[in-house]
This record gives sequence, C-alpha cells and structure tokens, in this order.
Amino acid sequence: MKRIAIPVTDNVLSEYFGKCEYYEIFEIEENQIVSEEIKVPPCDDILLVPEWALHQGITDIITHRIDKRIIKLFTANKINLYVGVAINNPKTLIDFYLGGHLKSDGKIITEILQ
Repeated sequence: MKRIAIPVTDNVLSEYFGKCEYYEIFEIEENQIVSEEIKVPPCDDILLVPEWALHQGITDIITHRIDKRIIKLFTANKINLYVGVAINNPKTLIDFYLGGHLKSDGKIITEILQ
C-alpha cells in the first residue's frame, strides 16, 4: 500500500511545498485508488511536516517546489519525493502517477538544488 500526499492551494498543486491550504492524501493498492482524504497538518513550521507525514503513513509526496532542507528530512524518513511536477489538480496528478506519466521539470530541480 502507498499513501501519496499532494499539497493543495485553490484546488491545484501548490506552487511551494508547505505553503498550502491542505494535503490531499490518496491511498493506493494494486495501482488503484482505495481512498482519498484531506488533512491539514497541525503545525505551521514546514520543517515539522516530514515528521507529521511519517506519522500519517505517507510514502510519497508530489510537489512543485520545495526547500532543499526539507528534502533531506523526507529522505531520512524514507518518503519518496516527486519534485518539479507541473501544477495541476490532484486527481489528474494521481492519474499521471498511476499511469507512470508523472514528469518533473529539470529546470525547477536545478533551481532547488542550487
């Protein structure tokens, strides 16, 4: 089972991880959506979100931009990150993920790592 979180603002992928209204979480089994839920982390400090995600059972996160300090926290907790993903609605993004068509923008990844 996988639990994939997508940070959402105005019903689409948030431009910046951690600056979102909520996280839409999809539970996936055998490449099918089993459930979806909306969660708001109980903290304003984005450096605490990786620990919150771990306690929620999150296995993967789809995001557009993210602070490189947070990347290390997620990888330390063995949470997979899909970074530089084009902004779209969560359902479309999860369909791309399930179909193996989720793509990252290399330019955004380069900006983050600088």
